[in-house]
Amino acid sequence: MSLIVPSKIERKLKEEAERKGASEEEFVLKILSKALDEPLDPDELVEVHLKLLEKYMNEAEDFLKKGDYVQASEKVWKAVAQAVKALAAKDGREIRSHRELQEYAASIIEKDAELRKGWSAAGELHRNFYEAWLPPKLVRGYIEDVKEFLSRIMRLQR
Repeated sequence: MSLIVPSKIERKLKEEAERKGASEEEFVLKILSKALDEPLDPDELVEVHLKLLEKYMNEAEDFLKKGDYVQASEKVWKAVAQAVKALAAKDGREIRSHRELQEYAASIIEKDAELRKGWSAAGELHRNFYEAWLPPKLVRGYIEDVKEFLSRIMRLQR
């Protein structure tokens, strides 16, 4: 499904989603859920987060093939955020801000210190989206670290 909206609505949607620490898809889903009086249960939220994770990783791979390391960096960050949100949803929690995302990630890293490397790599990739300073070889290395992080997170999902 895709939505066609006027550019001013699209701009406002992006701003509000960013302000709330959500992807545009998550933000629209919450609005629709409320408007249609169809609350989402934790399993449905897990499913949405996992689908978004897959979408963002596929987009990251496409950007890597094109040599766009800045966009690939951001898509990988978004995938990691979705993985953490999926795990939180499985625990019955909803992440509503970047701070809550960091706090929840810290709580799972506390249980599995091996996750720290991938989480840190994801943070570097997120910064690269804004700074565009990482060399391609380092971006690729960080993405490999993130893939291991995602693999470990998916095992925790089960």
